[in-house]
Amino acid sequence: MSKRPLPPFECQYQGRLLAGVDEVGRGPLVGAVVTAAVILNPEKPIPGLADSKKLTDKRREALYEQIIERAVSWSLGRCEADEIDRLNIFQATMVAMERAVAGLHVEPEYVLVDGNRCPKWRWASEPVVKGDSRVEAISAASIIAKVTRDREMAVLHEEFPEYGFAGHKGYPTPVHLEALGRLGATAHHRRSFRPVQEAIDAVGLYSRAADQELQYPGDLFENTD
Repeated sequence: MSKRPLPPFECQYQGRLLAGVDEVGRGPLVGAVVTAAVILNPEKPIPGLADSKKLTDKRREALYEQIIERAVSWSLGRCEADEIDRLNIFQATMVAMERAVAGLHVEPEYVLVDGNRCPKWRWASEPVVKGDSRVEAISAASIIAKVTRDREMAVLHEEFPEYGFAGHKGYPTPVHLEALGRLGATAHHRRSFRPVQEAIDAVGLYSRAADQELQYPGDLFENTD
């Protein structure tokens, strides 16, 4: 039985300086949790804003460019893997959200946060369940955060192609779990997450030592007497 769609969200704040906030990356085993805050400009509408997970890569990239060009202000916040291990993923996400809003160059008067709770911060705010599909500013934030994190996973893939980061984006897919069990964990993995702990206990940390051994030509020391 399909769930009924949630009704349109009606915000009590009706001013212009409304920020939407969303996060990407709570579930992956590797990398940062990335958040974004966006204040849209009502005079520069962006058609097609939607939950970033429901958009194609090409559409997300196109909307990303429009958001950064037309928004009144936008900002990223993040917590790296070591902070996630120290704080736990929930607290790290709250910290990253606060960093995103604090980074806006225009002070918001009100903040809407995707989910069921807001960080304990100084801005008037409220959470919006499924906000990334109900509030345009949150949709925009979800797109900025996801495109940013996906790009970072593509870069990490270049450094560690054996793990397949460009495909699974760090989530615990069978491909990722198999690589963890075979190769161990990289320095970018979240050690407090159980599959990573198990990989470290069983295999240890990833090392390129064997790949980096110098290969000398066979005749390097010939005729040197």
